[in-house]
Amino acid sequence: MSTSLAKQGVGKGRVARPIDTRKGPRLGKSARRRLVVVANRLPVREVEGRWKTSPGGLVSAIYPFLMDRGGAWVGWDGSVSTEDHADDISQFTHDGIQICSVSLSQSDMDSFYYGFSNETLWPLYHDAIRTPRYHRKWWHPYREVNRRFARAAVESSSDHDLIWVQDYQLQLAPGFIRESRPNARIGYFNHIPFPPEELFGKLPWRAQILEGILGADVIGFQTKLGAQNFSRAARRYTSAKGSDTQLEFQGRTIEVDAFPISIDFDRYSEAAATEEALSHASKLRENLGGRRILLGVDRLDYTKGVDIRLKAFEELLKQGRMNVKDTCLVQVAVPTREAVEDYAELRSTVEELVGRINGEYGQLGQAAVHYVYRSVPWMELLGCYLAADAMVVTPFRDGMNLVAKEYVACRNDNTGALVLSEFAGASLELKKALLVNPHDIDGMADAMQHALTLSPAEAKRRMSSMRRTVQSHTVYNWSDSFLRVLSA
Repeated sequence: MSTSLAKQGVGKGRVARPIDTRKGPRLGKSARRRLVVVANRLPVREVEGRWKTSPGGLVSAIYPFLMDRGGAWVGWDGSVSTEDHADDISQFTHDGIQICSVSLSQSDMDSFYYGFSNETLWPLYHDAIRTPRYHRKWWHPYREVNRRFARAAVESSSDHDLIWVQDYQLQLAPGFIRESRPNARIGYFNHIPFPPEELFGKLPWRAQILEGILGADVIGFQTKLGAQNFSRAARRYTSAKGSDTQLEFQGRTIEVDAFPISIDFDRYSEAAATEEALSHASKLRENLGGRRILLGVDRLDYTKGVDIRLKAFEELLKQGRMNVKDTCLVQVAVPTREAVEDYAELRSTVEELVGRINGEYGQLGQAAVHYVYRSVPWMELLGCYLAADAMVVTPFRDGMNLVAKEYVACRNDNTGALVLSEFAGASLELKKALLVNPHDIDGMADAMQHALTLSPAEAKRRMSSMRRTVQSHTVYNWSDSFLRVLSA
């Protein structure tokens, strides 16, 4: 994910709000083509025997288009089949949209998802501190699950439809779809970073992955650098020719570009102004004794740099530059991929750090770090954004990071400050944030202190600039811009 938590929100605890069908891609009448979305997850979930629309940025961006123009969404419903290699594809209609549910077995989850997607591709693409694992036993299931999703997309589409494949779990799907629908308009969007060609070149199946993505007509990334990295890898490891923005492959011209994703600014800004959100913020400040609040909100993933952030805050306490009587750190850590060993190890590391800092610097009734390891309801999350004096978003690498944009959208009074990793895609847009190297503990500590000591005028200047940026480029602009190019 590029992520806000669960693509705008904090995991399962999000409170769903109705999709605004007035928003979404505004393609001309000539481009009113049916859309088939292919993603790892469906836009609906089953609740007490009934299907309900799931919250999330991707759903918010594309669902209005599907409801208006008609189309289908191919994905996994979150359940695990008891049979290995389940090949069932079930279909039903929800909100006038064709839902195509692809079955995954426990074996698929272990190899396709936890294995190849999250232990091979995830650390490789994020250039993370974990070493990617290149196991052949994971490659075949990854390939076969991608073929299964592609078959469902073909069965749900015609040559006249737009087919839009989402993210790194399904990189082979565009190529498989192209085999059956050679004349279709196919798009692919990579929500996470794409690594430099030298790093990507370590992948034993580099040519197959690139050729799978090259099945698309339009290939999108969060940043210009991601698009450039892909194009150069494609020209080096496949027969593709061309430039950083346009490739020729197997007789087709392929557009490659950056389409930075964003959030529904109005939704966050308006919700942050409600009595409920303001009440949550007031209660949080009261519970923390009116102290200044540094806030971190992340999935507990090793790419997010939560442990380094804690060490930077510890350094401020150690040096006496901050005191628990007037300042605390609130860290919301949302559980993710708990079945993967690296994530269980990270949780232990983070919780040991929290315990050490609180044991050394906390006082009775005043913890230095308030640590929450669970999903947080949406209004409670907004309360955290409103209560925080500074938000600290310091991933080692991130495709975009929507949490930073959510915080900015909620600061209707132009107060607060944002400390942001220079290796998050959002840093290219939020230029008035306090940018930091997430590997530099001393530099991060300085930025945290700087964030809490900005003059009101300086804080307002920075925040108002960032709010204008987020307001002018929303998640609807993202989907609109991509689908316009795909429709051409």
